[in-house]
Amino acid sequence: MNRIFEDTEKAFALKSDSELERAYFLFKLIANQPLVRIGTAVTNFAIKAHLPVDGLIRATVFDHFCGGTNEEDCLPVVDRMWEKGVCSVLDYSVEGKDEEDPLDNALAMTLKVLDFVKEKDAIPFAVFKPTGFGRFSLFQKISEGEELTDQELAEWSRVEARFAKACKKAHELDVSLLIDAEESWMQDAADTLVEKLMQQYNREKPVVYNTLQMYRWDRLDYLKALHHKATKEGFKVGVKLVRGAYMEKENQRAEEKGYPTPICPSKQATDDNFDAGIRYMLDHLGELSLFAGTHNEESSYKVMEIMRQKEIKNDDANVWFGQLYGMSDHISFNLSAERYNVAKYLPFGPVRDVMPYLIRRAEENTSVAGQTTRELDLLRKERKRRKI
Repeated sequence: MNRIFEDTEKAFALKSDSELERAYFLFKLIANQPLVRIGTAVTNFAIKAHLPVDGLIRATVFDHFCGGTNEEDCLPVVDRMWEKGVCSVLDYSVEGKDEEDPLDNALAMTLKVLDFVKEKDAIPFAVFKPTGFGRFSLFQKISEGEELTDQELAEWSRVEARFAKACKKAHELDVSLLIDAEESWMQDAADTLVEKLMQQYNREKPVVYNTLQMYRWDRLDYLKALHHKATKEGFKVGVKLVRGAYMEKENQRAEEKGYPTPICPSKQATDDNFDAGIRYMLDHLGELSLFAGTHNEESSYKVMEIMRQKEIKNDDANVWFGQLYGMSDHISFNLSAERYNVAKYLPFGPVRDVMPYLIRRAEENTSVAGQTTRELDLLRKERKRRKI
């Protein structure tokens, strides 16, 4: 298969020389783990102390990884990527809160983004996190089978109503809605809720998409069970497959509480599990719709190869690739050049509210072996090609 991800001219076509230099500078910083730890601590302190650092953050890490402070702010980025055939997923990346008002605000923002999605071909999906619509500890209590108080039952009803309102609007507008996955000890409650909404709104096509983190060894069995249920009950399944984002936290909690870790025993086992999930979904395409959220080149090639073998068109509506804005442009833009369906997650929100997301991005890049090195190598290659 043609190794298309080496083409840096296509990968960085949208980046000016100064944007390319900023990206190179940022990834060099991210490659330095001690510097990331120090920078994280200093940034957290500056924000808590209300120091005037918003401008500096915005001009560097924020503008590289985020589309803007609000949805209107994102439109120039959305339009630029659309010119190259890359879609956007507007992601209101403000962390979940415990108070009711921010939870209602997150719902209002999701509904607003859904209206954007309907109006813009460049934005084919909306997205939200379960804990954007409800307290983490409430999801956890339900997942662990604990009895809820009357107050908590009323609170859960409001959480269900938020989920239902978002999915109902997505169905009415005929657009798709991605629901992210979170930590394993709250996920069962979210999965059960999402399944109910799939049963209701995915009768003719996938509107509601759940997310499966394939570093969990049980997720392939869950996918097969969900497919069996959908076949029996007559609904379509939309799934975003990812490797996962909470590995260190998952392993640490399992060790502290003395239960078997839900995480695969090795990186190879995770890769195998992810690729098996891809194979299973492509084997049952039509009943299942795949959003492959991956920064892994070999997994991307694997999707392409299976599609070729099965004579699935590059732009089949049931297959999407997804990457985060600011990362893996060599995958996103080279795939779109070959007419595959590609979408970038485009985070947005007030600078200070989005900082936990940005810090997590930096920490994940330092912990994923080879990711930052690969980004730097490609940026160096493009700088050399441009003679910067």
